[in-house]
Amino acid sequence: MSATDLLLAILLGIVEGLTEFLPVSSTGHLIILDWLLGFEDPGGTFKVMIQLGAILAIIIVYIRKIWDVTIGLPSDPKARQLAFGIVLAFLPAAFAGVLLHDFIKEVLFESPGVVGATLLGGGIIMLIVEYLRPEPETHSIDDIPVWKSFLIGCFQMLALVPGVSRSGATIVGAMLLKVERRAAAEFSFFLAMPTMLGAFTYDAYKNRDLLDFSQLGLIAVGFVAAFIAGYVVVRLFLGIVSRYGFAPFAYYRIALGALMLLLVMN
Repeated sequence: MSATDLLLAILLGIVEGLTEFLPVSSTGHLIILDWLLGFEDPGGTFKVMIQLGAILAIIIVYIRKIWDVTIGLPSDPKARQLAFGIVLAFLPAAFAGVLLHDFIKEVLFESPGVVGATLLGGGIIMLIVEYLRPEPETHSIDDIPVWKSFLIGCFQMLALVPGVSRSGATIVGAMLLKVERRAAAEFSFFLAMPTMLGAFTYDAYKNRDLLDFSQLGLIAVGFVAAFIAGYVVVRLFLGIVSRYGFAPFAYYRIALGALMLLLVMN
């Protein structure tokens, strides 16, 4: 393990952890870094495995809530509503992801131009929704109706296009459905757990013949970096959103997307 490989593993792990739960697209950022740094990842082993660090981070942060919902399923209607809503919201992207997996991986993931365009367009949409959002009717994750949960899951399908951002699509969708933005962000976090775990499992299965575990040390380093970065982001994100909204993330997306398109065209 060279010093360069170690630093690259740390960098990619931090980027995965920082961007996975922010509405800026973790996949888009990793594709950009791959393109700029020429990172070789046969079968996507490294990027697939370090996602587990981000998944573990969100589970640790919300372990108490997960436990409360789990033990409340037999007797608490709110717990059942949230659990069923998360499952229902997970299904649209899961089915679409399975059907379109090869096209997404072989075509869209190979195009930095697509990432630049979706970052830019998504940032503009996020900015419009942030300033013109409907008056919230739902203020708690426990009160999101099941039908709204399903529609939020339909918005999540947009994130199959790299650069859109899973959290960005679900948060914007929830806000359009009159969910208060803090509750929208929390629902996005909960929806991330089955979505990321499902994507990890399916991607690992599809690429099982290409997976290369010869660099377990680098994978471990990236995993830890992704876990730490993800944990910090989740702990701080709701406070930032409550105070500043999503406009800072929208401006960042617009700037990065415009820069990417300029680089690709040149």
